[in-house]
Amino acid sequence: MLTEKPVGKSTILVVDDTPDNIDLLRAVLEDEYRTKIAVNGERALRIAAGSDQPDLILLDIMMPGMSGYDVCRALKADPHTAGIPVIFVTAMGEVADEQLGLALGAVDYITKPISAPLVLARIKTQLGMKRMQDFLRDQNQYLESEVERRVQEVAALQDVTIHVMASLAETRDTETGNHSRRTAYYLRALAQQVRHLPRFRDFLTDKNIDMLFKTAPLHDIGKVGIPDHILLKPGRYEPHEMEIMKTHTTRGRDAIEAAERELGIEVDFLRHAKQIAYSHHEKWDGSGYPQGLAGEAIPISARLMALADVYDALISRRIYKDGISHQEAVRMIVEGRGTHFDAEIVDAFLQIQDQFVAIAERYADGASEIHDKQRRIAPFAGQTTTLS
Repeated sequence: MLTEKPVGKSTILVVDDTPDNIDLLRAVLEDEYRTKIAVNGERALRIAAGSDQPDLILLDIMMPGMSGYDVCRALKADPHTAGIPVIFVTAMGEVADEQLGLALGAVDYITKPISAPLVLARIKTQLGMKRMQDFLRDQNQYLESEVERRVQEVAALQDVTIHVMASLAETRDTETGNHSRRTAYYLRALAQQVRHLPRFRDFLTDKNIDMLFKTAPLHDIGKVGIPDHILLKPGRYEPHEMEIMKTHTTRGRDAIEAAERELGIEVDFLRHAKQIAYSHHEKWDGSGYPQGLAGEAIPISARLMALADVYDALISRRIYKDGISHQEAVRMIVEGRGTHFDAEIVDAFLQIQDQFVAIAERYADGASEIHDKQRRIAPFAGQTTTLS
């Protein structure tokens, strides 16, 4: 049975088939080191792979069965034993023999007859190097785990920040209910559908799609700055009120930019959030707001959100209107293909409209609305709408 290694005393495994050589090396080592003995290669490998591993191995080459070279190859091929320093101690003194031993991974090569001070000095050097390597490995593992912990912590803080900001916007506009959640899922579904198209491939990576999904609920964050008498008005807006309402895009961008200034750095999730908040009311033909951007000048994130936002607004009930059916919403979105919306995004929507139906049902705004939506949407689930 293996015993625990004495504290502060390194263990040397001596591998040799000659009793006189074993006795000599044991006598050289006994004052400073704990020794283990193996008289063949197979036994040496079992000891090296055990729970009480040696700190260094002194290895003869000429042995019956497995040669020292074979033992060294096996040690270095096993990740569990590859880090144990091996010093060949052998009567084979040709340069080619030493070259082969070092090429196989040995850290040193001592020829017999041995010099006790030389053996002790070389062992001390290699054990010192191993301790330093072990220290650096442990430090690297600690640093890697600490970096991973901090990355997870930052990601969690990021998610909480997004959730808090989105919840703040929803407290100002209770009519929208689960609108932010639904639009995030719509956007992700669209992004995954168009990601392999040439125009979208470079931008819609896994990382960016995940970031868009997380930041999509911030698209209406600017509504926190709209006066209550307009935001909560139980009816349609007058023209001057609509102009004020339109400023939620700029207010949203400005709020996010203010957060960036507080941080002192630009971060990806705020950059995406800013684009979506500022530009999701732009239209493909340039007739949208706030900048009147057209075509490819509109960020991809905003183009995706534009369709997601409009679809949800069409099918959702508001105090001043009833939601329309899925089929009617599809018809209106198709009418906006190439004018309001990017045509390829509309085509993608038509291909995955069943997913939109499922998302709308899953995240409906309450029991009564779930019933209404099911009544309006269910007859059209699975139906494919072609372009006119």
